[in-house]
Amino acid sequence: MTAARLLVLGGTGYLGAPAARALRAAGHDVTSLSRSGRSPADGMRAIAADRSDPDALARALEGERFDVTVDFAAYDSADVERLLLIPHAALGRYILISSGQVYLVTENPPIPSREEDSERPLLAEPAVGTPDHGQWAYGIGKRRAERAALVLRDSHGVRAVVLRLPVIHGEGDPRRRLWRYLERLKDGGPVILPDDGAQATRYLWVEDVARAVVRVLGIERPREAVYNLAGPEIVPLREFLERAARALGAPAPRFVSAGREEIAAAGLDAMAWPLSGRWSSVLDPARAEAEWGFTGTPLDDWLPRVVRALCDHPPDPIEGEDARRARELAFAARRVGEPGLTPEKARD
Repeated sequence: MTAARLLVLGGTGYLGAPAARALRAAGHDVTSLSRSGRSPADGMRAIAADRSDPDALARALEGERFDVTVDFAAYDSADVERLLLIPHAALGRYILISSGQVYLVTENPPIPSREEDSERPLLAEPAVGTPDHGQWAYGIGKRRAERAALVLRDSHGVRAVVLRLPVIHGEGDPRRRLWRYLERLKDGGPVILPDDGAQATRYLWVEDVARAVVRVLGIERPREAVYNLAGPEIVPLREFLERAARALGAPAPRFVSAGREEIAAAGLDAMAWPLSGRWSSVLDPARAEAEWGFTGTPLDDWLPRVVRALCDHPPDPIEGEDARRARELAFAARRVGEPGLTPEKARD
């Protein structure tokens, strides 16, 4: 499309900032709205507003006119309705950035999941206060946000499109998902891998998200309302980590396989395995590939760049990480059953 006036919500975040910069590089006039009012790039216009406050949001956007709104920060239906029903603003086409979590809150989601699979029966709500409940609540909230956008598409003529994303890798991931594995690969000790790392993975590079948003802007009227995005390869988690180790220049990983129940019984922190378990979606991007030619970057083209960037600019240490790692190494020593194997020797 020709140069357009764009509003990006969440434009200072992990996903939104690269997209805002890519949109500007593509020649668009980009405005970022966030609670902080910080700009994703020098000279980019920014608006400060708390989108959870309807009055503050309405004041911030009163009289504004945009051709397209890209929303990285809608987590429930109220976020979408509060924005799109502002009375004195024109927000244009609406692109909602959603999540593959909408599949994971259904019963037995297929691998890979296609767009229509989100209509499968829902899981029962996990116990409140458990890690599973937090993940479930996130997926349910994203489902409601999608539904609000699609209802407004039908009832108010909002030209809405939903992009569903898998786990996104890149520098600055606030959840430190890849970094937590890199720390363990770097110290040379055994890496505990639930269920031998057989879990299927299909990720996406953060820069591909930015590229996809630029690409979809060039399609005036997409044929469908919902599209999955994902990289081209499905690989077991074990293979993904082996490739990460090669990119790191580390020795071949020494994995210690253990069942999830055994790991939990040992009191080990599941934070050490953020890419394991049911809350990591595997999406089928065939619709986006066929209809608007989107193809994710191959894994071996982006993974070394991300590993290098994370090592050059490591996140701040997490309190208690050394003690957590020591417990993992002690578990690995017991698990492999080598007499006299201590955590210190496990590193050698």
